[in-house]
Amino acid sequence: MDGNRVNTSGGLAAKMTKRVLVIMGSVRAGRHCPSIAQWVSEVGREKTALTIEIIDLAEWSLPMDDEPGIPGLGLYKHPHSKAWSEKVAQADGIVFVTPQYNWGYPGALKNAIDHCYLEWQGKPLMIVTYGGHGGGKCAVQLRQVADGLKMRPVSPMPAITFSNAMIRENAHLMT
Repeated sequence: MDGNRVNTSGGLAAKMTKRVLVIMGSVRAGRHCPSIAQWVSEVGREKTALTIEIIDLAEWSLPMDDEPGIPGLGLYKHPHSKAWSEKVAQADGIVFVTPQYNWGYPGALKNAIDHCYLEWQGKPLMIVTYGGHGGGKCAVQLRQVADGLKMRPVSPMPAITFSNAMIRENAHLMT
């Protein structure tokens, strides 16, 4: 970081090994997101030479709208915002693994996205959704946000659909 301004360029060492953050979009207790994020990470490690880190938003203290300035300036005052900014800035790519809630994506993911702006720009993004309807509406909304952030969404956007029987037997699958 240069003073208080975020450094989104990364260094030479950061560019030698590509780093991908797999960000879990659900923070609900009993959620299924960790197992899907783990599976996505394992497949990524098997198929590529990427360094993959799973980010659990439940472990990040990101209060709603507590920065005095807009994220587009990259002038963060709070330690949690600076830490989140650095984590996102260091990544070469992002994967969102998220359930679909009420035909959209979870508020915790929206809040995490909104904590930064410049840090997301130019990064490839894969969107993996799940739920009783697969998460297609959620994925479309996230793609619109990614376009606005000047990210580079990739295709396909995997959507895991849970059957009605699975949902009845395992109510936690929806979280």
